[in-house]
Amino acid sequence: MTTTASLRVTDAGVTGYTYVLDEPLRLLVVDDDPIQREFASVYLATPAAEIVTVPSAEHALIRLGNEHFDLVMIDFEMPGMNGIELIHKIRSSESIKDLPVIMVTSHEDVETIDAAYLAGATSFVTKPVNWRLLSYQIKYVLRAHALQRRQTGHV
Repeated sequence: MTTTASLRVTDAGVTGYTYVLDEPLRLLVVDDDPIQREFASVYLATPAAEIVTVPSAEHALIRLGNEHFDLVMIDFEMPGMNGIELIHKIRSSESIKDLPVIMVTSHEDVETIDAAYLAGATSFVTKPVNWRLLSYQIKYVLRAHALQRRQTGHV
């Protein structure tokens, strides 16, 4: 496993830890697997990044309806409403339709990838998750989202 904090090494030696997610962020992680939720909480949380986890799409819709999140990570396969259905609900809701969505799944076949992006996923990550790499991907997705909002006047 990797960690999201790494030692910063300079000519003067080790100067402390650096975090990839170093700007204020609220991230909602939707996964029926309690181990994946715990990993997300441990490996993505930083002093600036708050990680909220829920076990189902239904729970996610309640939280999304009542709270602000900057990004949502959604597992593809869940009992009840699956990740694709959740993305459709997000994209059809006026208040959260522009929310960046990262699909997370162990499937890496063409059909699953296409289904995620056709539903409206912003990005796609396969399990097992490289948490450090995912941290950079989250940072990139948020930066691209902010740029798009400025360009379209939705700041």
